Amino acid sequence: MRILISNDDGYLAPGINALADALAAVADIVVVAPDSNRSGASNSLSLDRPLSVQKATNGFYFVNGTPTDCVHVALTGMLDYRPDLIVSGINNGQNMGDDTLYSGTVAAATEGYLFGIPAIAFSQVAHGWEHLDSAARVARDIVLRRFDMPSPYLLNVNIPNLPYEQLGNITATRLGRRHHAEPVIRSLDPRGREIFWIGAPGGCMDAGEGTDFYATSHSQVSVTPLQIDLTNKEQLARLTRGLA
Repeated sequence: MRILISNDDGYLAPGINALADALAAVADIVVVAPDSNRSGASNSLSLDRPLSVQKATNGFYFVNGTPTDCVHVALTGMLDYRPDLIVSGINNGQNMGDDTLYSGTVAAATEGYLFGIPAIAFSQVAHGWEHLDSAARVARDIVLRRFDMPSPYLLNVNIPNLPYEQLGNITATRLGRRHHAEPVIRSLDPRGREIFWIGAPGGCMDAGEGTDFYATSHSQVSVTPLQIDLTNKEQLARLTRGLA
């Protein structure tokens, strides 16, 4: 198996290093990741400037761009083969519910999926990298599984920060929903100019049984299949009738 690995925390992040170590034992890997933290970059491409690719001493490649840039450059200009799988992460913090729309971790996997390659995004539920070895072991377990789904598929995985032996089942889930985010934090820069920090994410609005929030709160590993089609089918039918 040949796997392309990326993330949004940057090529020096503990998460991507743990993930690469875990998967190198079972696959041929190449790592192409941002040169610095690009959390919240979503699916953005850098179209206003050229991108550079450099190789670190550990063999990882790093790009002065977004997670999507990394996968796009790797697939269209760097690699002379088509990977069997795209893997993103392990992210420092959860990507559940509405977070998936903003997540650079999920975006890196999504870019591979858009190229027709199966892709999986991995995140730890809590920040701080606690029990990262356990999360990397779970990631390897999931990569080695054979899913009875049409290919390509796009999976979003969230792993509680627990020892491997304390984790519950790997559970298929749907995305939950959050309340609106907390207000921005107003402050002043050193020159007295007003600045704004994006506030914390909101609490859970839909965290019922079957959601990613519910599963991880019960020590389970959440696996959510994602799709890209944003078409509102019900409104499309209504719109079609209204335009007839």
